[in-house]
Amino acid sequence: MSNINFTEETENILISLSKDRNIFLEGNILKVINTENNHFQEYLNTALKNDENQRKKRLEITKQVQLQNKELQEQASEKEQLMIDLKNALSNAEKAKQHAEDDLNILQQKTQFELIGNIVQIALMVIVGVGVVVTGMYVFAMYSQSEETTLIGSTWSNLFGILLTNSFSIIGTIMGVKYASDNQKKE
Repeated sequence: MSNINFTEETENILISLSKDRNIFLEGNILKVINTENNHFQEYLNTALKNDENQRKKRLEITKQVQLQNKELQEQASEKEQLMIDLKNALSNAEKAKQHAEDDLNILQQKTQFELIGNIVQIALMVIVGVGVVVTGMYVFAMYSQSEETTLIGSTWSNLFGILLTNSFSIIGTIMGVKYASDNQKKE
């Protein structure tokens, strides 16, 4: 490896630059510069110390940046995991919501079905009750040989017609409501 020698003028310019502006040569070139000038040798020693200090500072900064990058990567990984957990929790919440809505829908349908059943049962009881009462009156009129049997007979016939019509109307309305609610559920 060959050494570098500067002219006296270049050495003086470098010394002047270090005094006026605090600017020194840096790097591995300092190791190969050769001089016989004591002032320039002091300059080289100072430049080597400055270079060593600058390298230490840069190394510390590099280590800090690497440490910060590592922390940022860990935080990014944690953030990504949190996002995944959040999406999973949101998905689970959506499923729970859907399950609750389905349960509520089933409960409402069950309640509606029970209500429809109660309405049909009461309507049938009323129809049967009226039919039994009117039939009883007609039988009593026939048994007692009343002159009103013709009037009661036509009334009995009309009443049964009305009761049958109303019972089919009630059942038809209930079936229509049930059919409509089933179609809404499918949509």
